[in-house]
Amino acid sequence: MASEYSFDVVSKVDMEEVKNAITQAMKEIETRFDFKGSKSSIELEKEEIVVRSDDDYKLKSVIDILQTKLLKRGVPIRNLDYGKIEPASGGTVKQNIKLRQGVDQENAKKINILIRDSKLKVKSQIQGDQIRVTGKSKDDLQAAMSLLRGADLSLELQFTNYR
Repeated sequence: MASEYSFDVVSKVDMEEVKNAITQAMKEIETRFDFKGSKSSIELEKEEIVVRSDDDYKLKSVIDILQTKLLKRGVPIRNLDYGKIEPASGGTVKQNIKLRQGVDQENAKKINILIRDSKLKVKSQIQGDQIRVTGKSKDDLQAAMSLLRGADLSLELQFTNYR
């Protein structure tokens, strides 16, 4: 029997699912009547999605379609950082959407404080872009998981490496 149990708190975005969602969104945009003759597009460039369209209104519609497809594919939209809308070439507008991978330092500190203030008998430590939570009881670890699920954080959390 192991004396210590642990799990890792991570925040990852599945890039394959993002690509699939973008492909589905582009198919829908190409077939929709209100986008006929429009210069709307969605492209994935490394860790960033670039959305282009004719004007602000159509750009917001394209982003709405993209968010719907991302949610259907299980991609957390809380991990998206929206840049400002900028004018692009040919009288169009564009917006960059950054995909956040990993738990940043600010949120990691919030999670550590949350766990410490909960009075659960678990310890947490930051390890790069993830957090390791350890404890002697599996029940305490599961209580910590439910605490973090209910927390109001700016990113989606996943729990991995549960032992």
